[in-house]
Order: sequence, then structure tokens, then C-alpha cells
Amino acid sequence: MKEKAEENVFQINQEVQNELEKDWQKSIPAQVFLNYFFAINYHLKHSDNTGVEQLAFLREAQSELDEKDLEVIKLHLVNSWSTEYALRATAELGDESYMRNALHWTFPQAYYTVFAGLQAFLHTRGVKTNNEDWILREAGRLVVKNAYPRAIGFYASGHYDDFNVHRLPLAHYKPGLQIAGKELEAQSQIGQFLRTTRRQKAKAVRQQVQANPATAIRSARSGEILQKFGPQHWQQLTWRIGYTTLFDLMARLRISSSHREIERFVQAEIDFKLFHESLLEIVSYLNGIHESYVAQAMGIKQYEAFVKELPKYLQHSFVAARLQERIKPLFGEEHYQLGQAA
Repeated sequence: MKEKAEENVFQINQEVQNELEKDWQKSIPAQVFLNYFFAINYHLKHSDNTGVEQLAFLREAQSELDEKDLEVIKLHLVNSWSTEYALRATAELGDESYMRNALHWTFPQAYYTVFAGLQAFLHTRGVKTNNEDWILREAGRLVVKNAYPRAIGFYASGHYDDFNVHRLPLAHYKPGLQIAGKELEAQSQIGQFLRTTRRQKAKAVRQQVQANPATAIRSARSGEILQKFGPQHWQQLTWRIGYTTLFDLMARLRISSSHREIERFVQAEIDFKLFHESLLEIVSYLNGIHESYVAQAMGIKQYEAFVKELPKYLQHSFVAARLQERIKPLFGEEHYQLGQAA
């Protein structure tokens, strides 16, 4: 009788263990995604080179912006700040359960607030387009040209499955499934994220190119559209991808609310509060960099006046705080008119 009872207990424990194992397996993709963004934030917090003050790019003279340019730039900034405002509101409202279900909108918000800030910055440099691929390629070019602090200056290049990761010396180590607690773990996870994202982009470009008979790569023998690619065929597509940077990693957050993938995240057993905090800190950092460059191009006085005229919900907010804490210190009195002269 006792043996039977023990056997039943063992079976129940085994079933519970199996269920827990299944739940953990389901959570792995979401956990890996959390690990990636936590690793980026960890790397930022533990890097010395995070400011723009030492960058030669900040001191480059810019052409004067006309009224039309200023209106477009301001519109991009208000879009960026309004989206960041919504993202921050989730943090203020949210317990763990709320943040879990808020992923349907917080993921895209984290990307689009950064994207709008990037557009404002690029517009000051004469890149005037809404084409997302073009903007991300241009951002990649600027990362490589050291327009961004070294802490986020990492990128991947190279042909399909022959990728190189730059400016992350520890990126070649095999990443684990744990949250980064050391720089080695952070860099190995970021390196993997860069490689998987570049692979994904390469496949998307191949699909787009091969779906169009006018651009499709064909068999030299038969003239038929190729179904299988070798290294020489992938190499013909690499130029279309550009460099893979932090901005491409942020673009992985564009998960449609109707997409099955978001449901996997919602059902996963991960630390949603930590995920949200990591995203928010990355967003605040990137937006601050782009705002610094826009302030340089507009002239700090004009930028300051613009911030004071923002809609009420953005008054005395994180926008003004970043201006005081991160942007104004970049421009001493001698630079107060910076960006206003042609």
C-alpha cells in the first residue's frame, strides 16, 4: 500500500516536472530575446565610451536649416517623444501582469520612438526620406563612421553565414541562457543577436529579390530563377543589406499584434518588468544621442525654445530633463550659437 502511494506521488511529481519543462521550453525564445536587450543595456552601463562629447562628428559644421526643414525635424521629434511618453506611462501603470499583456504595443513603441528620433537626426544631415530600409542603411553607415559612441558602435558585416562582428572583442564566445552578469556574457549575447538578425535580413532580401523576375538571380545553365543559393549567390545580395547595427536589433521589436510570435512572449515565464526597464533605458539613451545632434544642428537656443513650447503632456517631462542633464552641458557659452551659422 505504502509503495503504491509512493509510486503515485512519484508519478504526480514527474507529471508536474514534465509540465514545468514544457513551460520552460516554451519560454526559451522569449528568454533569449530578453537576454539580448538586457545584454545591450548591461554593455551600455558598463562601458566608458557612452557620451557624444568626444566625437568629432558633433563638432562638424552644418548647413543652415530652412523653415521647412525645421518643421519636419520638429514633427519627427514630437512623434518620438509622444511614443516614448506612452512607453513610460506603461512603466508607471504597470505591474508584472499588465506589462506582460502590454507587449502588443510596448515592443513596437520602443522601436518607433527611436526610429522617429533617428529620422530627425538624419534630416539634419540631408537624409530626407521615410523609407525604413534606406534609413536603417544610412544609420549603419554612420555607426561605422564613428558618429555614435563606441559603446553602441558595434556592427556585423559580411556575406551570409560568413559574418564578422566588429567592436565587440568578446562576441565570439558562445552565449548562455542566463541574464548577463559579466561583460563577456553581454558581448557574446549581443554578438549572437547581430548574427541572427543579419541572417534574418539576408533571407528577407533574398525572398524579395527572387520574387521579382526582373531582379531574380538565375541559373547560369538553365536561366531559371534559382531556388538554392550557394556562397557566390549570397554575395550578390550583401550590398543590399548594408551593415547590421543596434538599430536593426531594435527593428526586431516590430512584432505585429496579430502575429503568433507576440502570443509566445505573452505566455512565457520571464521577467517582464526587467524587460520593460531594459527597453526604456536603451530608448532614453538613443533618443538622447539623436536629440544632442539635432540641438547642435538647430542651435542650442532654438532647440531650448522649441522644448519650452511643447504640448502640455510633454512639458517638464523627460524631454526637458535630458536637455538639462545631457544636452546643454555639451554646448558651452562659445557654442551657444552652434548650428545657426551656415
